[in-house]
Amino acid sequence: MAKEPRPIEELSIWDDAKAMLKKARAEGIQTVHDRLDRQTPHCKFCELGTTCRNCTMGPCRVSEKNPLGVCGADADVIVARNFGRFVAGGAAGHSDHGRDLIEVLEAIVEGETSDYKITEENKLRAIAGEVGIKTDGRPTMDVARDVMECFFADFGSRKKEVSFLSRVPKVRKDKWAGLKMIPRGVDREIAEMMHRTHMGCDNDAPNTMIHAARTALADGWGGSMIGTELSDVIFGVPTPKMSTANLGVIKADKVNLLVHGHNPVVSEMILAAARDPELLARAKELGATGINVAGLCCTGNELLMRQGIPMAGNHLMTELAIITGAVEAIVVDYQCIMPSLVQVSGCYHTKFIDTANKARFSGAIHFDFQPKTAMKQAREIVSIAVEAFAQRDAGRVDIPCEPVEIMTGFSNEAVTAALGGSLDPLVQAIAAGDIRGAVGIVGCNNPKIKQDSLNVKLAEELIKKDILVLVTGCVTTAAGKAGLLVPDAIEKAGPGLKKVCGALGIPPVLHYGSCVDNARILQLCAALANALNVDISDLPVGASSPEWYSEKAAAIGLYAVASGIYTHLGHPPNILGSETVTNLAVSGLEDLVGATFFIEGDMVKAADMFDERIKTKRKALGLSE
Repeated sequence: MAKEPRPIEELSIWDDAKAMLKKARAEGIQTVHDRLDRQTPHCKFCELGTTCRNCTMGPCRVSEKNPLGVCGADADVIVARNFGRFVAGGAAGHSDHGRDLIEVLEAIVEGETSDYKITEENKLRAIAGEVGIKTDGRPTMDVARDVMECFFADFGSRKKEVSFLSRVPKVRKDKWAGLKMIPRGVDREIAEMMHRTHMGCDNDAPNTMIHAARTALADGWGGSMIGTELSDVIFGVPTPKMSTANLGVIKADKVNLLVHGHNPVVSEMILAAARDPELLARAKELGATGINVAGLCCTGNELLMRQGIPMAGNHLMTELAIITGAVEAIVVDYQCIMPSLVQVSGCYHTKFIDTANKARFSGAIHFDFQPKTAMKQAREIVSIAVEAFAQRDAGRVDIPCEPVEIMTGFSNEAVTAALGGSLDPLVQAIAAGDIRGAVGIVGCNNPKIKQDSLNVKLAEELIKKDILVLVTGCVTTAAGKAGLLVPDAIEKAGPGLKKVCGALGIPPVLHYGSCVDNARILQLCAALANALNVDISDLPVGASSPEWYSEKAAAIGLYAVASGIYTHLGHPPNILGSETVTNLAVSGLEDLVGATFFIEGDMVKAADMFDERIKTKRKALGLSE
């Protein structure tokens, strides 16, 4: 007997989402929520992490009744191996994004592309100096070549540590060295994790978890940080600007082209091509007033941060954006793209276009997007979207709301500039207690959780307590739609945060970029720790991913904890089948790295726990409340 679908009111807090879910049901279009209902109840062994498929002597499921797999592995070993591979998958995703940016830099250096260029020479030279490359009197391209070679080497096996550990406080590096947790190379740590978790290798759960942390650190301080910094070098350092968000950014009178995924290499070219006079003229010939580019998920965040391009939605809005009936094309690169988008696009006139060989979708229009031919390919893609406008069925168009304003563009450079060129005013505001601490709220949506209910609630509760909030990824759209990314949001903040943010004309919740840009938050924490001559774990800071779902989120959470940042998850990873692994995650890591995970589904309680942690850290630093 088929299950009754969950009431739409239980699926999202947003009116635009609920309107499109209602439309989807009326038109017989399946969404992520329908598929979740059909997949539940989930396998309990999988939820606990006590299944193993790492060889063909199994697959095995261990329990109290059958405590050992065929090879003799117990629940602790199996859970640790599964979690290690989960983290390796996440680290591979974000770090491969970083590698793609190095390859674009290589194409620039080798003269193989004129479509991309070094936009931020000063940042390139600053990065070079940080990683030990000489810059004085040298041509820009020579410096860029050395930076390229340095970062390519960070993915290999010949270094003792990744280059950006130059930013890490010495006391933190010494702690990692004592635990054999220093990340040496991105690919090396990922490959070693796959080796360790092969049958007959690492069968000590805590040892496996230590290497999981090392793998995550290689991502956070290596691949992800490289991706963020080179995106700034090539496309520009984000600066504060206003934009808009929600499904209202889709325009009934325009050709609507949505970019989705994580890598700005594609989306920046699409945006440039959408401004081509010939394509704009063709759009007008077909009856459109122009070409509208809007973002989804982290590719949207990248364009939002640098170009002010509006955000149509986050992860659970991607199908619903198409269901408006007004989207001519959705152009994707990789990560967090539901395969269902091809089918949903097929229910309308929408063209689904993929652009990466590592992320092809059956039924999509494919482009092998390359730096050498980027603008030519981008024009072809935008042309497809323009021609699709003529196929739109106006009777099926429903854009359910007007967009809301948001403020974006808070890179570390922008924050430092706003503070007069130094972090000293921030340190002083923290010391005075006007800003009692800071928490980064990052990550995803999960259809098991009412969309954005936890993301928004936690942010609201924290700013009441004079705790500054930094958001990245899918939490950006949530905070923006909730009215937290505008200066007027200081009315929802505590008196100290209201005073500081009011004086600077900024919101109490700052948009810090895409998920890969969590590396910006790591860098900021390291800079504050170095300014105070303390460890990162001594700071009154925290991190949270209330509605997470992906391997990347697990890697992010683990590199935050391993860096010394107290980290909250709204629901646990699949580790509860091992008491050893669970205890290590929620308490044992505190003794090793000075931070730990905590799991809490009630955001008022989670905010209170952050508050207590911040009180403790402030007291230890000799700061008053």
